[in-house]
Amino acid sequence: MITLCKACGTSYDVAAGHPENCPICEDERQYVPVSGQAWIEPSALHAGHANKWRQLAPGLLSVESVPGFAIGQRAIVVQSEEGNILWDCIPNLDDATKAIITALGGLKAIAISHPHYYSTMQDWAAEFNAPVYLHAADRKWIQRDSPHIHLWDGESLPINSRVELLRLGGHFAGGSVLLHKENQGVLLTGDIIQVAPGAGSVSFMWSYPNMLPLSATTVADIAQRLKDVRYSALYGAFEGKDIPDNAADIVQQSARKYIECIERR
Repeated sequence: MITLCKACGTSYDVAAGHPENCPICEDERQYVPVSGQAWIEPSALHAGHANKWRQLAPGLLSVESVPGFAIGQRAIVVQSEEGNILWDCIPNLDDATKAIITALGGLKAIAISHPHYYSTMQDWAAEFNAPVYLHAADRKWIQRDSPHIHLWDGESLPINSRVELLRLGGHFAGGSVLLHKENQGVLLTGDIIQVAPGAGSVSFMWSYPNMLPLSATTVADIAQRLKDVRYSALYGAFEGKDIPDNAADIVQQSARKYIECIERR
């Protein structure tokens, strides 16, 4: 039996007793609400929320919960002839979502950008018998073990011939993005690169809710890691945070502007 943190959506096994705190929220990159730590059971989440689906582009489907729950991120299903991949995760795995994904052909793999979106990844993995790829640098943030979790090291991991994970770091040491090498290339970034309002720029933060920036050196490293990566579109963590074209140039320009601002005296 599991319970979910209402602030971040992370799931905890309550077989050995109900958790008193959420380490994910107590970290400075998240927060404990003023009202205090609170929990919700999956059945109650299913009863009060449903998942909304949207086609972002051919072969890319977003899924997010309405009304919003916890952090409110979206997950993205990357459709592929080599099997569907779930990018990032949301807490609400309800019966309708299970039926839709099964009708789409199930999941070949799950990949998560960073610990804030681990949520109920163990249950998604068990439901669709799919491995979950997490960067080993973030292993200490895993709150529930699962035989489906596969930790990877290094700077990149091919999932199939057209999909690759890239470690950028920044927000978390193992912070990763997904590169889909179709058409002109698509980059799925979660919170590792955040699309700004207007979709004409992006930004980079160590803590988004607490508004704590990354260093200029770290952002320069992220930009350098992406310098020779081919992609045109970019999809971030939340609904509407999309850059449909020229995303690679926008990321590089935004990194230069960030560094200029952070180093300004």
